[in-house]
Amino acid sequence: MQLEIFQVDAFSAEPFGGNPAAVIPLESWLPDAVLQRIAEENNLSETAYFVRNGETYDLRWFTPAVEVDLCGHATLASAYVLFEQLGEQAQVLRFNTRSGELRVSRGNDGQLAMDFPAKQPMAEATPAGLLEALGLSEARGVYRTDDLLVVIDDAALLGTIKPDFTALAEFDVRGIAVTAPHQAFDFVTRWFGPRVGVNEDPVTGSAHTSLAPYWAERFGKQVLRCQQGGARKGQLCCEVPGNGRVIISGYAALYMRGVVHL
Repeated sequence: MQLEIFQVDAFSAEPFGGNPAAVIPLESWLPDAVLQRIAEENNLSETAYFVRNGETYDLRWFTPAVEVDLCGHATLASAYVLFEQLGEQAQVLRFNTRSGELRVSRGNDGQLAMDFPAKQPMAEATPAGLLEALGLSEARGVYRTDDLLVVIDDAALLGTIKPDFTALAEFDVRGIAVTAPHQAFDFVTRWFGPRVGVNEDPVTGSAHTSLAPYWAERFGKQVLRCQQGGARKGQLCCEVPGNGRVIISGYAALYMRGVVHL
């Protein structure tokens, strides 16, 4: 069996930026164990698979370790493959996922806009050992959705974080986002997910379903410019229209197109 595979750098206008994702179109679903083994072999933070279902597409995402409920950058990459590589003519793509229907539309400036459900972070006491595991001495606040959001005031500290990934994996959340205000962007972030097999994700679109509502409320604005990453970075635009959704927009670039042999 041969499967076509694309590697796309999401949230970057050019290769070597943003977050790489593998995208594999399927005619029908393979066994879950095979999907997981391919994702493990790809060794990227996400491998996305989609199958056409009438006028929509069924979409799933796998890290090298587990299947996940929501992934932003691999959704953006999947839409890019459909629009730019496979000739999809629709203006809006509808994906059926474990997080419900997700829509991706073409932007006027070449960006793709993803319509995702918003998550409202709730403040909580700082869990014991969290700051130590991140190498931080203090935080402005800690919030929870399916991630922990650690808010700090000094964006310069983001570059100094050297997490203890073994310790971070003990926290019962999908991942840990450390985020701060920034002069060039509204906010910047790094995201760590050792519990789901991704020590650090360069750009995590799904994390912005929590981050954008927090910063939108704090700054009193609906449209936010964002950057995420450590050594490798990507850029996003997030709109929080107040209807329980977050519109996450970004560019994508093709890095590689090939064939998987099974």
